[in-house]
Order: sequence, then C-alpha cells, then structure tokens
Amino acid sequence: MSGAPGGGARSLWRVFRWPAGLALLTLGGLLSALLGDGLWDALGWAALAPALGLCLRGLWLASRRR
Repeated sequence: MSGAPGGGARSLWRVFRWPAGLALLTLGGLLSALLGDGLWDALGWAALAPALGLCLRGLWLASRRR
C-alpha cells in the first residue's frame, strides 16, 4: 500500500471527492425540494438531475455490454 503516489490520505480524497460532492448536491436537492416551494422545487430538481443522469448513463452502459 505504500506504493500509492501522494500518500494514503491524499489518494483517499482523490477517490472520494466526486462521490462526496454528488452526495452533498443530492442532499441539498432533497432538502430544498422537501422544505420549500416554487423556486425551491426548481432548485431541488436542478440539484437532483446530475445524480439521475449518472444513474441513467450507468444503466445505458451496462445494457450495451451485454
């Protein structure tokens, strides 16, 4: 494990920064859609759209591999 470039903590952050950012964006979207109305709903949809898009892309890629 010591052969990882940049050390353990740095490489761990490099692995999890995009999933952590997506999780925070999704959480913010869920909270804004649940707690607000009108513009908050639109912000919730906008914040949830990237997660939905990535899920659909993953399903599409998986179906192409068959």
